[in-house]
Amino acid sequence: MTTLNIKFYSLLMILCGSISIGIAQQTEKIYLSGESFEEPVEWDFMVTDGMNSNKWSKINVPNQWELEGFGTYTYGRWYKELEQDEPSKEEGFYKYEFEIPQSYKGKAVKIVFGGAMTDTEVKVNGKLVGPKHQGGFYQFEYDISDFLDYGNKNLLEVHVWKHSENHNVNRAERYADWWLFGGIYRSVWLEIKPKSHIEHFAVDARMDGSLTAEVDLKNIPENAQIEASILPLREENGDFETFSFPISENSSKDTIHAKWENVKPWNPEDPNLYKLKLKLTQNGKTLHEATERIGFRTLEFRKKDGIYVNGTKILMKGVNRHTIWPESGRSTSKRISVMDVNLIKDMNMNAVRFHYPPDKHFLEVCDSLGLFVLNELAGWQNPYDTETGTKLVKEMVQRDVNHPSIIIWDQGNEGGWNYELDSVFHEYDPQKRIVIHPWADFDGWDTHHYPTYLTGMHRFNSGENVFFPTEFMHGTYDNGHGAGLDDFWDRYTESPLFAGGFLWVFNDAAVLRTDWEGEQKYDSKGNLAPDGILGPFREKEGSFYTIKEVWAPIQFEPRLISETFDGSFLVTNDFLFNNLNSARMEFRVKKASENTFYSNIEPETIASGEVSLPDSEPGETRKIKFDVPAGFFEADWLEITAWDKHEREIYTWTWPIHRAEYFAEKFLLKQEAPATASVEKKQDEIILSGGDIEVKISAETGEILQVENGQNKIPFLNGPHPVGMKAEAQKANIYREDGKAICEIEYAGGIHSIKWTMHPDGRLKMEMIALKNARGGDGFDGAFFEDNIDKFGITFDFPEEGVEGFKWLGKGPFRVWKNRLKGTEYNIWEKEYNTTITGESFENLIYPEFKGYHANVIGAHLKAGENSFRVFSENDKLFLRLFTPDEPKNAISNVSPYPEFPPGDISFMYEIPGMRAFKPLSHQGPSSQPTNIRIKSGDEGIKMNLWFDFRNFSE
Repeated sequence: MTTLNIKFYSLLMILCGSISIGIAQQTEKIYLSGESFEEPVEWDFMVTDGMNSNKWSKINVPNQWELEGFGTYTYGRWYKELEQDEPSKEEGFYKYEFEIPQSYKGKAVKIVFGGAMTDTEVKVNGKLVGPKHQGGFYQFEYDISDFLDYGNKNLLEVHVWKHSENHNVNRAERYADWWLFGGIYRSVWLEIKPKSHIEHFAVDARMDGSLTAEVDLKNIPENAQIEASILPLREENGDFETFSFPISENSSKDTIHAKWENVKPWNPEDPNLYKLKLKLTQNGKTLHEATERIGFRTLEFRKKDGIYVNGTKILMKGVNRHTIWPESGRSTSKRISVMDVNLIKDMNMNAVRFHYPPDKHFLEVCDSLGLFVLNELAGWQNPYDTETGTKLVKEMVQRDVNHPSIIIWDQGNEGGWNYELDSVFHEYDPQKRIVIHPWADFDGWDTHHYPTYLTGMHRFNSGENVFFPTEFMHGTYDNGHGAGLDDFWDRYTESPLFAGGFLWVFNDAAVLRTDWEGEQKYDSKGNLAPDGILGPFREKEGSFYTIKEVWAPIQFEPRLISETFDGSFLVTNDFLFNNLNSARMEFRVKKASENTFYSNIEPETIASGEVSLPDSEPGETRKIKFDVPAGFFEADWLEITAWDKHEREIYTWTWPIHRAEYFAEKFLLKQEAPATASVEKKQDEIILSGGDIEVKISAETGEILQVENGQNKIPFLNGPHPVGMKAEAQKANIYREDGKAICEIEYAGGIHSIKWTMHPDGRLKMEMIALKNARGGDGFDGAFFEDNIDKFGITFDFPEEGVEGFKWLGKGPFRVWKNRLKGTEYNIWEKEYNTTITGESFENLIYPEFKGYHANVIGAHLKAGENSFRVFSENDKLFLRLFTPDEPKNAISNVSPYPEFPPGDISFMYEIPGMRAFKPLSHQGPSSQPTNIRIKSGDEGIKMNLWFDFRNFSE
């Protein structure tokens, strides 16, 4: 068996003399497992069922045994959508040997388990050390001082039941919409303290520097006292007073009060931390030191008003997060915690919520980087019984009480609460944080889940209670996170009672299947678990950037850059605590080469500089301005980037400097050519020719029949076909004008006319007028438009086969929906062809996805070998539809995650549909709704002017 040799601690004490005295007074922590799954320790192991069962072998600790190749994989909806039998109730047996020095005899030695799923029984040297622990998400411990053989080897045996013998625990934790795992998935360690010691302390540290600490004590001698001191963690030196408090002999509990001057308070924008040291002494000799990081901040929970931190009413921009990693289940690491909190902060979020207590290192990162935390007692739609729940509340609160990031306790989720447990939280929390019941309107705090845009009946915008939906904008397959968020946020922030909300959920919960063979290795149980803003390995989906812009703490008012632009913008300070001038801002003026779409020349920055930010308190709107540099109007777009005081990028905003017609004229290559183009009509075909290009158009339908480029036929066909309207070609006129060949087709219905102009060098221009005096025609019956239109434009056929990539000037790089336009910016973008299915292609997730709608496309080059072509728009707000995203193949439900796409493959659209979230589009805001059209006499119609370049240029 593997052996941990810790005799060196005894040797160190012998050799180091006075140093050993210092070490002896600290709480020592000795890992028996690895500190995380990334640096595990092997233990002996046997599982009773499933993979590699009923034989002793080795397993890495910590980890979930399924991810180590043992047992069976189970998803918690086995009893509902999955319609499966009750899952395997395998049990795991662990053995591990360790040595402990003789010098530890007489001290208090505990064994601590960070978490094990789900029931756990522990033996040391063949003897039970305490009652079976029930509950898979909680840290628990046993005093094993009397069970150890000091100076010799000790045998640790751990028996873990994947499913609890307590049905209420199973209902709270394992009848749930998440993966169910087994095993010791968090670290195991020994804690060694002197006989007389500080067992635990819980603090209430206020913004004014005052502190109350409730201290649990053991074996206190006479003439003992506690000395309290603090040291700032972000400054080299701290000159703070040390306070002393006498402690009565044999006291088991005491409360101390202190107040330090010039303390910097904690908030998520300035997460100032201090190390609090409590030193237990007797007659000047140190018996024990206990230290913990704390933050000074004042919480106030004012019903019918709001939640205040340090006197500031807060607005939580939050996300729900599961503790999960694809290759280790719920066993994670400090590295992953740092990565995840940084990603949350990068989306301009300031809050996070869980369905169970997370890893302690995750909370430590929330403290240090700055996030509000809603920490939750598990209970997914079913509660713990009172006896078990009381123990688990104590374990959760005692472990986490001193984290300044935690501002609220949650009890259960969506009905998973036990009213008898509410008061237990305050028994262990001197801060008396509120206890909420997520999704309920409870005790003055309305946390309704997945509210509709118009949720009312004296709720939300029209209600009297403080509201903050602890789940909203459900994001299966990247549907609802960004889609509609802007509308919801604008509506809810109109109310002074709105305290924020939490998106569902941070990342897709796909896990590695060690029991699967073949190409597919990662399983999200169809559409049950791919709800994330990020992929399982934290790949950024499109909504990541939408959220980043919508929740940016600096908001720009809309501004059009024209010839009168003087460098000024109006901006609003949406920080909660910081002045606008605490941030930093720069501008860049970008210019693309005229040959951008015919070469690989990158855009250049022709000017840049700082933007001075004025004194502006949170909530204020001020003007910012920079000096417009020389040559500004010779460039193409403007970028402005802002960073917060910690140099974290807030966002990059962009504005085109010119209109689309300017760009089409600039980027479309003109060539020397014969003096004239030609046009002729042969039977029902109209043939336009210029240079090497020949285009055949049906005189009967007005659609392209053939595009020929020299010897190659480019399969851009069967359009323009109307989308969202009825239109029929009625009459075709052909003529020449100034060396150009023209075919003009009149339509009945929603299209008024389309004019095709072939230039002598082969450039082809389409000028369409729609919505002008819609007229009927022979054999044309019925309405021209539907009452509710979610798609409106024209479409063409083009095969995906052979497509290699796409380069464009417009907003990008991610695809958009009508209700998810933010998070894309102007630039020259390029991406290779991919068939990524968002939330499913876990073996090869490529973002941004290739297929879908793209916003404000001005110029584009579709790379498809000999079939490549370019298109340029003279419309500023034209959507380009590029093929149809593939449907998920493993969805449990038969409902498509996408709105219906137009027929064809490549479309040019005035209107595109919104993406539905967890609920129908009718439950969402105005940007999600279909449009309608009224045409009045005298309307000149809406123009769509496109240039097509089918000429052959070497790639």
